[in-house]
Amino acid sequence: MQRSVPWLWLVLLGLLLLAPSPAGRLLLDVLGGLTLGLLLLPVLAAGGGWIAWQVLRRRLQTCPRCGSASFSQETCPLCGASMQEESEGMVVNLTDAPLEPQSRGIEREASTVTIDVVAQEVDDR
Repeated sequence: MQRSVPWLWLVLLGLLLLAPSPAGRLLLDVLGGLTLGLLLLPVLAAGGGWIAWQVLRRRLQTCPRCGSASFSQETCPLCGASMQEESEGMVVNLTDAPLEPQSRGIEREASTVTIDVVAQEVDDR
């Protein structure tokens, strides 16, 4: 069973929008406010998300040894290094197991270390 289009209600709504009466103005103001709210809602949500990300990013601490990020801990949860060491005296451990806190190897300042990468061709067989 098909429903007919309620032409009478649509015409009355159109006249209410076109008529310069207080009811027409009120309806236009309400519709304009809803439209503006729907258009600004994604912008406001993006702004709130950006502010939340900035707050979270400022609370994260990066481990000077392995580079993992964690929240306000004294030791790194991955490698066990002290999080209090700042980047001014950052030291790179050049042993086979650089993530173990007990390993003692040749230590050099990170700014003086150079990594040489040699490209080799791989045979596809």
